[in-house]
Amino acid sequence: MSQAAVFLDRDGTLNVDYGYVGEISRFQFIEGVIEACLQLQQLDYLLVLVTNQSGIARGYFSEAQFHTLNDWMTQVLAQHGVRLAATYYCPHHPEGTGVYRQHCHCRKPQPGLLLTAQQQLTVDLARSYLVGDTLADLQAATAAGIGTKVLVRSGHRITPQAVAEANWVLDTLAALPDRIRSG
Repeated sequence: MSQAAVFLDRDGTLNVDYGYVGEISRFQFIEGVIEACLQLQQLDYLLVLVTNQSGIARGYFSEAQFHTLNDWMTQVLAQHGVRLAATYYCPHHPEGTGVYRQHCHCRKPQPGLLLTAQQQLTVDLARSYLVGDTLADLQAATAAGIGTKVLVRSGHRITPQAVAEANWVLDTLAALPDRIRSG
């Protein structure tokens, strides 16, 4: 049986986006997101992280550093009772270096991360949400068939195109549980 999920972008959605956040010392949760994640989990949604990490391709930090930060973030969330079902990330970028310099199917706006999660976690995409701060996040959700696309103002400057692609526009992820409950 498939379950609904809330797919979460990372930088600008869960944490303050200082640009290429690859170290724990530069990671800061956006106010209210941990509590929102706990409430979403209590509403019986799987929480799935889907994040472009072109800082790897650009040489700003390594995959090992990404995993160290992700493990730390996951532990902090767990200390508050929040469990991420999985993390999916894209280390590629066309302007990157070495093996990471490529066009791929996982970098948002492509739907690869979402479709992989759907297959591995048996997610009902039509009943799911994606929360992100860029047009690319929302385009990936559209391409994957995600039911509700949520644009948050807590990250990048939102564009009219992103607003047009979104079903809902919220200040931060912290507002999502109430918005879901209100229909």
